[in-house]
Amino acid sequence: MGLIAEKELVQQARRYFFDGVPAPAGLVSDIILSSWERSRAHGIAVEQDPADLPVLSAATLNEAKQAGNTLTAIAGQVMEHLYGQIRQTSSMVLLTDAAGTILRSIGDSDFVDKARRVSLQPGGVWSEAARGTNAIGTCLIEQSPVIVHREEHFAASNHFLTCSATPIFDPFGRILGVLDVSGDGTAYQLHTMALVRISAQQIENMMFSLGFDDNLTLHFHSHPHFIGTFYEGIIVFNSAGELLAANRSALLQLGLDRYSLRGTVFEQLFDFPFADLPADPRMSVQPLLELRGPEDRCFYVRVRPHISRAQGTATLVGESGSRTVAGGTAKNLCLKLESLSLGDQQMTKAVRQSVKALHHDIPLLIEGESGTGKELLARALHGCGPRAKGPFVAVNCAAIPAGLIESELFGYRDGAFTGASRKGYTGKIRQADGGILFLDEIGDMPLELQAMLLRVLQERKVSPLGGEGEQAVNIGLVCATNRNISDDVKSGRFREDLYYRLNGLRVRLPPLRQRNDRLLLAEKLLNELLPRGRQLQLSHSVAELFEKHPWPGNIRQLHSLLRTTCVLLEEHEMQLEIDHLPEDFLEQIEISPQTDGPDRITTVLPPISAAATDLEQLQLQAIHDAVRVCSGNISAAARRLGVSRSTLYRKINGKS
Repeated sequence: MGLIAEKELVQQARRYFFDGVPAPAGLVSDIILSSWERSRAHGIAVEQDPADLPVLSAATLNEAKQAGNTLTAIAGQVMEHLYGQIRQTSSMVLLTDAAGTILRSIGDSDFVDKARRVSLQPGGVWSEAARGTNAIGTCLIEQSPVIVHREEHFAASNHFLTCSATPIFDPFGRILGVLDVSGDGTAYQLHTMALVRISAQQIENMMFSLGFDDNLTLHFHSHPHFIGTFYEGIIVFNSAGELLAANRSALLQLGLDRYSLRGTVFEQLFDFPFADLPADPRMSVQPLLELRGPEDRCFYVRVRPHISRAQGTATLVGESGSRTVAGGTAKNLCLKLESLSLGDQQMTKAVRQSVKALHHDIPLLIEGESGTGKELLARALHGCGPRAKGPFVAVNCAAIPAGLIESELFGYRDGAFTGASRKGYTGKIRQADGGILFLDEIGDMPLELQAMLLRVLQERKVSPLGGEGEQAVNIGLVCATNRNISDDVKSGRFREDLYYRLNGLRVRLPPLRQRNDRLLLAEKLLNELLPRGRQLQLSHSVAELFEKHPWPGNIRQLHSLLRTTCVLLEEHEMQLEIDHLPEDFLEQIEISPQTDGPDRITTVLPPISAAATDLEQLQLQAIHDAVRVCSGNISAAARRLGVSRSTLYRKINGKS
C-alpha cells in the first residue's frame, strides 16, 4: 500500500473517531485507536499549542540525567552508531527515561530546528498524558515497539513527524526508558524500526556486564556463531540456580515471560545439573556446552563464572592445589589458553590433550598449516603448565641457516670457531633449562642435527661446540611442523627414531576455514586489537564474507587483516562493515554462483523483488548482469559497473 493511500485511511479513521462513529476495522492499528481513546480521556487538545507544553528546567533536567546516568552512559555509543546509519535523512535519535522525558538527542541540523518547535529536545516531556498519541509515550504504555506516522499523532502540531520507538528494559524486566528515531514524515524509511530495535537490544545486552559479579551468567543461542553477538540469549542465575534476569533473546528462545521470571530454576530450562556447569575463573573463555532446552531444542551455551573481586585477587584452583594471583594477572598466567578454542571441537580436543601431555612431561608434536596458531598454543601451554616459572625458548628451524643451527641450538665455547663470540654462547637448549623448548618447523632440521638432538633427548645432557664435558638440562619439548613428517620418515628425510621420540603426543590444529568458531575468533581478535573498553561486532555482511573466505594464511592472515582494519575505523562505530576492510583483501575474493571450492566463494545474489522500486530493480539487474558477464569475479564486475568493490559488496548483501 502506498503512503498516499495510507494517509487517506488514517484521515478517514480520524473523521470517524472525532465524529464519535465506530470506524471500520483496518483503517488504523488497534494500538493507535486505543491511544486516541486514552488521549481524549486525558483531555488532550487536537490543536494543542506546543508553546504551552512543559519543558524541564536545566536544573530539573540535570537531576533526571543523573537519575538515568547508567542508561545514558551505556546508550551513548549505541546512539552515535544508530545516528551514523540514518544520517542525512532529516531525522534524529532520542533517548528518554521511563517518564518520557528526553535525556539526550542527536540529529540532522535541518530537522533539529523543526523538532525544537514542538519541544522534541532534551527536557521535553513526551508522555501520552502530556502529548497524546506519540511513539515515545505510546511505547511506554504498550511496553512494546510502536511506530506513529504523521496523522496518527493525536495532536495536529505533530503531524509532520514519523516516529519509531522501542522500550529499553533492564535485566530484571523493568522499563528504563525509550529509544526513538523521529524524522520528517515525508521521508519515511521502512527499515528504521528494525535499526531502533537492534540498537535497543544492544543497550540491554550491555546492561548485563554490570552488577552480576556474584552470579553465574550464561550466553547461549541455538546457532553457536551467534554467541557473542547481540542475537545471543543472556540469562543470570544465583548460586542456588534460581533465574534472576534474562534479555529479550533469552526470553524469546526459551519461551519465557519477562514478568514471571522469579521462581524459575535452571533445571526447568536445561536438561543438565546446575552444579555441574563448568565455571573455571582461570579460563578467559569457557568451553562451549551443548545443552537441551524446552521442546528438546539444542542450545550452545557459554558460562561466565563469578570471579571474586575482594582485594583485587582471583583464587585459582589447579592440579597442584589452590593459589592466589594478584588481580589482573590471572588471565595472563595461562596466556588465555582456553580462548584459543571458542567452541570448535577439533581445537578443543587439541587443547585438552596437549594440557594433559605437558603435565606428564610427554613431548608434544603440533601439526598444522602455517598460521594456524601452533606457537600461540605452545606459549599458552607453557603459561599453564608445570614449567610456567621456567623460560619459554622458541627456535624456528627453517629460519636459521643450516651452518648456524647447530651452534644456535647447542651453543659454543669462546673461540670454538672463526667469528665466534669471545664470551661464547649458551645455546637455545640450555637457555630452556627448567622450561619449554619450542622447535618450530622441526621438519626442516638437517639430518645430522637430528642425531644430535636425539642424543640430548635421550641423555638429557648437552655438549656445547668446542667444549669438553656435558651439561645436564631439564627441558619440556614442544615441536611444530606444517609438513607431514611421517611421509618424510618414509622418504628418509627425517629420522624415524627421532620422530617417535618427538611424537609423544601428536595433535593437529585445523585450518581456519575448517573451524566452526571462526566468527567468534574474529570478534575476539578484533576486540583485543581495539583500545580497552571498546567493543565491536561483525556486521552480517562481513560475517558472511568471513565464513566463506578460504583464509589461506589462517589466523595470521585474519589477525593482520583486523589489525589494519582497526586503523580504518571511526571512534563512534560499533560494527565492522565491508567498507572498513582493506581493498587488497577484497581483491582476493571471487564470487561465483556456480563454483564452491576452497579457492572460490559462493554468494547468492539478492533476488529482484516485485516490491522493489524501479531504481532498485535497475540496480539489482545491473549487478546480476555484471557478475554473470564477469563469471563471478567481483573485482571485474565492480570495474564494469564503475563502483568500488566495497560498494558492490554492500549491494550484494542487501545494504543501501
